Amino acid sequence: MATETTGTTPPIPTQQGASPAPTSSTPPAALKAGSLGLVAVLFMAVANAAPITAVTANVPIAIAYGNGLQAPAGFAVATVILTLFAVGFVSMARHITTAGAFYGFITHGLGTVWGTASGALATMAYVVFEASLVGIFSFFASDALDQWFGLSVNWLVLAAACVLVVGVLGYFDISLAAFVMGFFLVCEVVLLVALAASVVVRGPADGWQLGSLNPIGAFTGLPEGGGFDITAGDPPALLAAGSGAIGLFFAFWSWVGFETTAVYGEESKNPRRMVPRATLMAVVGLGVFYVLVSWLVIAGNGAQQAITLSATDPTSMFTGLAAANLGGEWVADVYLFLIVAGSFACAQAFHNAASRYLFAMGRDLPALRGSLGAVHRKHGSPHVASLVQTAITAAFVIGFYLLTTNGSDVGQGAYFYMYSLLALMGTMAILLVQAICSLAVIWYFQVKKVHRGGLWTTGIIPALGGLGMLYVIYLLFSNISFAGGPASVSPFFTAIPYIVGACFVLPALGALWLRRARPETYASLGRTVLEESVERS
Repeated sequence: MATETTGTTPPIPTQQGASPAPTSSTPPAALKAGSLGLVAVLFMAVANAAPITAVTANVPIAIAYGNGLQAPAGFAVATVILTLFAVGFVSMARHITTAGAFYGFITHGLGTVWGTASGALATMAYVVFEASLVGIFSFFASDALDQWFGLSVNWLVLAAACVLVVGVLGYFDISLAAFVMGFFLVCEVVLLVALAASVVVRGPADGWQLGSLNPIGAFTGLPEGGGFDITAGDPPALLAAGSGAIGLFFAFWSWVGFETTAVYGEESKNPRRMVPRATLMAVVGLGVFYVLVSWLVIAGNGAQQAITLSATDPTSMFTGLAAANLGGEWVADVYLFLIVAGSFACAQAFHNAASRYLFAMGRDLPALRGSLGAVHRKHGSPHVASLVQTAITAAFVIGFYLLTTNGSDVGQGAYFYMYSLLALMGTMAILLVQAICSLAVIWYFQVKKVHRGGLWTTGIIPALGGLGMLYVIYLLFSNISFAGGPASVSPFFTAIPYIVGACFVLPALGALWLRRARPETYASLGRTVLEESVERS
């Protein structure tokens, strides 16, 4: 039954489909309702993708080691596949509102064992993504402080500052973090749009490179030697042929986090409408943005220059063009500052998502409802889960600093190891969960027929999206050593597939044990949803 609520008194969620009911005297907690509007939900999700960080880091890799000048086409192909996935995802979001998102969706579609295992895998992904972004934040911040002030600051200090501020913002009302992330997101998008527009106004360096937009080119690799007659210099990366699979994988990597719109459903004003809208806007909007920015940056630099810089000095592909087209070196400094700010905002967004997954799983377990599954009385935030997430991230930072080869070096410990390896592990996990979610949508609407759903929107299109996810997983596994970069020689890299597998198998076994030993607890797993259909005030 729909119940009207206010923004100050969150509703008590129900455990939909759970039978028998849990015997715990403590009911499941709910996050603060009505805290976020459509724009805030959208900003939170897009901040997860970190547009300026994704563009600056991934486009040069896609060009130099992937599909070359056809990198924009790779983003176009990724946009299509992710939109197909999103159609099924939002169909589920219209009926199920839960901070657990994938955890709840897959439980309702495929059952408790699959949902618990997938929820644990998604939780692991978001947990490690924050630490990954703290690593790249430390790398960019260290570079910025060196360029601006000639300061050499130990990256452990920078990481600690980032973890502390992120943790404080995560503890309080979600609207505070949404404001901070929204501010930085607007700034970075404005700068990138200005950079792209400057190329349109000033004209391309050597033609518009329309072939870069041909979707067929997304599946081709950069020719050996970059496709050009290199007569001066000998950049090593230009001697090797690229792989179309690498270009496509890094294109898909640039969207990771868009699906967190559903995580904020409980805290939005009208989740059944806002979450689907925000999700589709994030997927399509990011896609158009990535395609246009990558294409115009290539055109602005010129074909050969774009390939050369991508292989030798990737950041200057953007900062150099910004300085030349937008008013001088100060613009390059602004760009560098916004890369630092964007990576911080992304770490904050993943912290919020991870905290809500930890909270969602904790409140379904009677033993954890008073701790991990608790909500702050004043702020309505998952404050205990936020503190736990902060502690985990701090442990990752200290571990990579102390236990990796030359871990105290920002390029080794923060970038090559913590950022690259944790991003790789998290991406592997979230792609698997997305593929499973596509199957859950089909099962929920077409097999179980819990709600009516069109054959196209809840059957054929999710199937195509799921196949697309499986294809990206194939790309990842077939190029995993390259994706790991210099850190692919480490024991942690070797362990990644086993860690991902364990994070799925062990929770599945735990759910099976609960089904036999604690049926009342088993019945509640993944079933906590908000039964609301009216707009919150």
